[in-house]
Amino acid sequence: MVDDKTKKGKRDRDRVAAGEEYEVRYLMKKTGITESQALALIHRFGNDRQTLEREARKLTG
Repeated sequence: MVDDKTKKGKRDRDRVAAGEEYEVRYLMKKTGITESQALALIHRFGNDRQTLEREARKLTG
């Protein structure tokens, strides 16, 4: 299901929605990890963007 781009409410930029393909791709591109690694990190650590980016950097060294 795609985000409703017309909604102007509170932003959730500090979260990564695993169900939104473009958000997972952005995390992959920014950190250099694979899709399976990105999804595993979301499953393990939750959807906090800062935590996910930190843990992804540990994977890529």
